[in-house]
Order: sequence, then C-alpha cells, then structure tokens
Amino acid sequence: MKTENFPNKIQPYLLPKIGGEMVYRGIKCNEEFDIDQLLYTCPKCGSVLLLEDKLFEQLRIIPGDIWRKVFDYRRMLNVPALKGIYLYHEFIGPTLPLDSIVYLGEGNTPIVEANAPLQKEVGRKFYFKNDGQNPSASFKDRGMASALSYINHLLRTGAVSEILAVCASTGDTSASAALYASYLQPRIKSAVLLPHKKVTPQQLAQPLGSGAVVLEIPGVFDDCMKVVEALSDDYNVALLNSKNAWRILGQESYSYEIAQQFDYNLDKKTVVVPIGNAGNITAIISGFLKFFETGIIDTLPKIIGVQSAHADPVYRYYLEPDSKKRVFKPVTVRPSVAQAAMIGNPVSMPRVINLVEKYNEKGKGQKVFFVEVTEQAIMDWQLTANRNGHIVCTQGGETLAGLIEAINSGVVERNEEVILDSTAHSLKFSGFQEMYFEDSFPEAFEIVPKREFQNSPRLVCPSGLKEAPEPGKQLAPERFEEFVRLTTEEIASILNLKKKKKA
Repeated sequence: MKTENFPNKIQPYLLPKIGGEMVYRGIKCNEEFDIDQLLYTCPKCGSVLLLEDKLFEQLRIIPGDIWRKVFDYRRMLNVPALKGIYLYHEFIGPTLPLDSIVYLGEGNTPIVEANAPLQKEVGRKFYFKNDGQNPSASFKDRGMASALSYINHLLRTGAVSEILAVCASTGDTSASAALYASYLQPRIKSAVLLPHKKVTPQQLAQPLGSGAVVLEIPGVFDDCMKVVEALSDDYNVALLNSKNAWRILGQESYSYEIAQQFDYNLDKKTVVVPIGNAGNITAIISGFLKFFETGIIDTLPKIIGVQSAHADPVYRYYLEPDSKKRVFKPVTVRPSVAQAAMIGNPVSMPRVINLVEKYNEKGKGQKVFFVEVTEQAIMDWQLTANRNGHIVCTQGGETLAGLIEAINSGVVERNEEVILDSTAHSLKFSGFQEMYFEDSFPEAFEIVPKREFQNSPRLVCPSGLKEAPEPGKQLAPERFEEFVRLTTEEIASILNLKKKKKA
C-alpha cells in the first residue's frame, strides 16, 4: 500500500525520519563515545558497551496507542528497508538513513502454537518462535542486519573505505556474518574463526559457501573469542560477535515482534531463551524495557534464561540470592548438543547483570529467572517437539526442557502462555539427531537414546523379487510389474494396511 492510503493521523509517522542521537556508553564508567568509530569495549573502563539514544525521551511524546498503529500499518508498506527489523527503526537505528539499511529477509519470523498433544504433555499453552526461518537459518541475522547496516552507512559516508569483518563462532554467527558481508562485497570481506571440529558440517558449509576465509583453531568457542578480541584490539577489523553493541540492538527486534504478534498484550506471558554468549537474552530484556518505557506495552513479560549443565556460568551466578554476594566465575565447558550455547565465559555477562537488575526493578519484583537442564533433556524434548510438527533446533530443545524445569520449580504458573525461542533451523543440527538414532554419542555428552525416539530407514526388498530397478537400467515390463506388486504387498504388510473392498 502507498502512504496516502493510510489514516491521516498515521501518515506522518509511516516513513521514519533520521533522528535520535546515538552514542556508545560504557557500562561501568557511564562515559559516552561517538558512533562514528568502530568500538567494542569502552576506551576508558574496558567494559562492554551499550548503544543509547540520548533523545529516547522524545519517543515517549508519541502515545503508545499511536506507536502500535504505526507498526501495524507499517507492515503493509512495500518498502524493503522497513520489511525486516527496521520496521522498528526509531527503536533500533534512528540515525541510519533507509538507503543504508541491509535487508536480506530477516525478521518477522512466525510464532507457531504447539499442537494439542504436546501442550497436554507439557501442561501449558506455549509457542515456538521459529528464528531458524531467518535467511541464514538462525536468529543471528537480526543482529547482523543491524551491524552491517551501520557499517554500510560508514562506508557510504566515507568514514571508512573498506572493512574486514571477523567473528568467532560456534556456527550460526559465522554463517550469518559471511552471508551479510558477501552481500556488501567487495568493500566488505569476512573471516571467521571456528573451534576445530566443534561446528556441525551443515554450519561449516555456510561461511564456506559465502566465500569467507574460514580459520579453525584448537580449543572451544571461548578460545576463538579471545583471539578475535585481540585482533579487534590491535588491527583494523570489524568485530561481529555480540560484543558488538549494534548486534545487540538488532536482536531487540525479537522482543518487538513478540509484542506485535500478541497485539501488544503481554500480560501472563513468559519468554524462554537459551543464553549462550548472553547477547540474545540481553537484547530481549532491553527490547521489552524500551517498549514498556514508551507505553507500547503495559506489562513486562517474565523472562527465563536456560543453560545446559555442561555450560552454565550464568545459572551458577544467579544461584546466590543475595546480589551483593554474587561473583561471576567462568566455567570450563563440556560437550553439548546445544552447540551455540556451549560458552563458558559469555562476553555479554556485564550487560546481563546490568539489565536484569533494571528489568526486575521496572517489573516491581523478580521477572527474570534462570534454570539449568541436562543434555539428555535437551535431546529428548527436541525430538518430542519435532515429532509434533515443529522444526526445533537443539537450542529450541533446550528452551522446551527449560520450560519443563521452570514448571517443576514453580516459576511458570498454569495460567501463563509461554513463547520458546528456537534460535536456528533443526537441519543445522541434524548430525546430533543422527547420533541419537544410531546411539553413537561419545560418553562425554551423557546422552542415552530412548528407544521410542530412535528412528531409521528400512530397506524394502521382497524375498521373491527376481530383479529390481537400478539407475540407468530399465526393467522389462513384466519384471517391473512384478517389482511394483511385490513391493506394494511388502509395504502394506509392514504398515498393517487393509485392502479396499471392491464394489
């Protein structure tokens, strides 16, 4: 639709104008720094940064009900820059002109209600938000669209002439970074660092296919992260991990979409999210806070962060009820099927601490909770979900297992509706499903397959069959007729089918 076809009251807001005054702000020192430079840590205190709009208060001038209508009508516009995460331009990148925005189809991922049998088994009404339906098949595209739009703006304005984008990854970040960088080549090139043999073949294929320089190093993700941090400190590169504050800003769109998809009514709603490097939970908290502070939503939903017992530093931190006694300690990770969450020292932990306190304060009580799940539960619940019509990745299995744990511990009440974050597409982690079916998990995973979940193909080759089709070899008509008849009878026997009654 064209803007003139919308209500007069809404027309002035439909196409966002460049505005705001974005700055980096150090979490510890509260100092601010210009965004005309690539910064990842505070030059003064060394902490991670948050991006802040110094003119955010101006967004409060527009009533919440007007904002709701603006976003709802804006979805009908045929403006590519506003079809993805920048539908919420004023909240994500108000300083960026629309012609700098990179849109590859990210955002607006569906919320799919669990089917009746699964909801009955779990005991709650719940949904999966399928972020695996983003372009590179993971939620990382939200943050990458923001980070690369910002870099694209720097290139277009001449602030930088060319960029080498780098990231450490457990798979999803590298796939997303390489995809978005390749869209903006030749002025942007990408290199990704992966832990050797710790990334699924499907995920490894993605940055290779996008033309990135792929470098594997010994160790785990945390080791890769230290190397790319050193690169960003000493060399002219653009860091694309969640330490990049623009990444966090783009991932806030997840919260905005949930609000919009539930008609901005988040009363009795709970959002469950895997933690990993802690960037996503940070973004989700920040996004809901912004919509709450501007009156777009009236209620802050409950948020539950989930970690595997094989990588649980955030969960351990919040085990201490007294905030003054809490001490963050990184952990040594063990193998996990929730591979994207296998991080023992999340770089966004300072953001988590800062925003959880603010969220609980605004919510007038505890609104953010943390639970821990086993590797066995992650795989069993992933397979259960997918046997009920979903496309849940292992991280989605982790959130469903987390919901079960939260219900058992009394965190989620019976009258609450729950949105589970399935961060990637199930096909990215099909190798773990194969290991489950074949009972080939190494002992360190601590997973024993349950027979009812195991599945494998069966070769149908009737014993009386004299000849079978082969590629490039055509059977004689009578032999082919025999093949079809005997194979059909064998399959009917396996499936216990009954013949139709002839009239």
